[in-house]
Amino acid sequence: MKIIDTHAHYDDRQFDADRYKLIERILSDNVLAFINIGCDIKSSNFSADLSEKYDNVFASVGIHPEMASDIEEGYIEKLKELAKRKKVVAIGEIGLDYHYEGYDREKQIKLFKEQIILAKELGLPIIIHSRDATEDTMSILRELRPEKAVMHCYSGSAETAEELVKMGIMVSFTGVLTFKNSKKAVKACEVIPTDMLMLETDSPYMAPTGYRGQRCDSSMTVVTAEKLAEIKGLSTQEAITICNNNAIRFFCLDLK
Repeated sequence: MKIIDTHAHYDDRQFDADRYKLIERILSDNVLAFINIGCDIKSSNFSADLSEKYDNVFASVGIHPEMASDIEEGYIEKLKELAKRKKVVAIGEIGLDYHYEGYDREKQIKLFKEQIILAKELGLPIIIHSRDATEDTMSILRELRPEKAVMHCYSGSAETAEELVKMGIMVSFTGVLTFKNSKKAVKACEVIPTDMLMLETDSPYMAPTGYRGQRCDSSMTVVTAEKLAEIKGLSTQEAITICNNNAIRFFCLDLK
């Protein structure tokens, strides 16, 4: 059964040598659809363009928190224009990232809040990135209450996952769920209702067990689906069907 990857980065330089051949192969193989994710204006433009080249390829547009120090002037208006493109389905990825030294907390918070407000204005869901910033991320989500949101690449606690679900926020898992040391992610997956779950790769990163050290692509989403099925006591086909339907509903995907 074909699967939906809700988060990939085919603009990444790791795909420069074979980008379009790979996309054509995976779409003809086991990938039903994928969403290419914007991280700045350039990659958001790329994502919107890519979505118009292929059936069942969609885009998000947004500014990643690591880009907070290099925000283009008038970026909100630029994102607003990009969001009008036919197959743009979300604002993202947006959020907070305190992982590396030298981050600017205040700039990141301002950027995150402004993009949540934009998404609410446009009636689009947001795709949230949060790394080493759970407290501030949750505080902002409680304050601004986005209408539709998904926490991408989740590896946090079960307690935080339960609060996200209570807020109506979806949770998406990458290949991290399959890692031997992913006990927190597994416990979180256990407590999340199946109608709040989605699958992703974060390609070219986060390759699942069996592909560690390799460039990840959307065809590997199925490995995470197999692990999710095991955790939830489902067959792999049931898990894929549930997560596909969740993605279609959440992002309002018009599949061909």
